[in-house]
Amino acid sequence: MSYTITLRRNDEGYSVSCPELPGCWSQGETEEEARTNIQHAIREYLAVAAQIRS
Repeated sequence: MSYTITLRRNDEGYSVSCPELPGCWSQGETEEEARTNIQHAIREYLAVAAQIRS
């Protein structure tokens, strides 16, 4: 499954969110770090959602 992410540069680096998953966001000092961090956040978000549904 793939998700769209929104990446924004700010004073501290980058913030990144996944609009399809409300409240799923992360950040990083570099674009690469932010992208890696949102991948982890998406996996954790989906794992929690699956537990709630069970």
